[in-house]
Amino acid sequence: MVLFGLFTHKNKDDLNRGLEKTKESVVKRLSRAVIGKSRVDDEVLDNLEEALIASDVGVNTTIKIIERLEKRVSRDKYLNTGELNMILKEEIASLLEENKAADISGTDVSDLPKPYVIMVVGVNGVGKTTTIGKLAYQYKMQNKSVLLGAADTFRAAAVDQLTIWAERAGVPLVKQQMGSDPASVAYDTVFSAKSGETDVVIIDTAGRLHNKTNLMNELAKIKRVIQKVIPEAPHEVLLILDGSTGQNAFEQARQFTEVTQVNAIAVTKLDGTAKGGVVIGISDQFKVPVKYIGIGEKITDFQLFNKHEFVETLFAPVIH
Repeated sequence: MVLFGLFTHKNKDDLNRGLEKTKESVVKRLSRAVIGKSRVDDEVLDNLEEALIASDVGVNTTIKIIERLEKRVSRDKYLNTGELNMILKEEIASLLEENKAADISGTDVSDLPKPYVIMVVGVNGVGKTTTIGKLAYQYKMQNKSVLLGAADTFRAAAVDQLTIWAERAGVPLVKQQMGSDPASVAYDTVFSAKSGETDVVIIDTAGRLHNKTNLMNELAKIKRVIQKVIPEAPHEVLLILDGSTGQNAFEQARQFTEVTQVNAIAVTKLDGTAKGGVVIGISDQFKVPVKYIGIGEKITDFQLFNKHEFVETLFAPVIH
């Protein structure tokens, strides 16, 4: 059984809808880049470079893409602008393919250790709680038992929001009083999951970056107490990034990967932004896989990231 299934027709439709604003922006910028041109020349490539950077793909990744296109142009002397879209998709997909960590859409839930412990990190406001609720629901739809842990005990709203999402997903939640020790909540959650033979544990953590030392110490403490119960846990440290923040998401990724051992990334809120190109840059720049994308507010608006489907959708013609 494959987690969340493969990309079905409905999933593709959802992805197309979720990326609509980004698609319109990208297609519009690409159209301007080639206007009045019949073949790909230096001016087209310069315009394309500006278009990709403006779409929040990121400078370093954009430079890589342009260098690949330049090689294609020098090899195939008379590339016409009508072929540009196809070539662009090919080169971006190829670039992401080289980062083997950038696509893990074949995760098989039957192979997960039990309980499978996920520690969720990210700054406040990026959609952390919402993502936890959606992820819990997806696992439950795979007939897995799920337990949530409310270890962001510094904000009353965080516990309240997670309680609501736990109810929506139909899964139990371990929580303590406001201001309790986050590590204590994490310990209780994992201990309870192990005792009850729960399949998946998802633990929320506080999202503060203004003092990295405190954050690092807190996350390290949570890890230590989890490992008292399950030595190899957490199996997944999932970083949540808000796609609508564009380049700020890069900076958050840098800072969190410095303070903890992130091994998976989820990019949220792609439906409400024209900055979805940031997923391409993050996939390329960080040696951590983008595992999930959030493309809407519904509990089902959550998908495994598939780079081929993403690139194909992003550069497909906009149909009104």
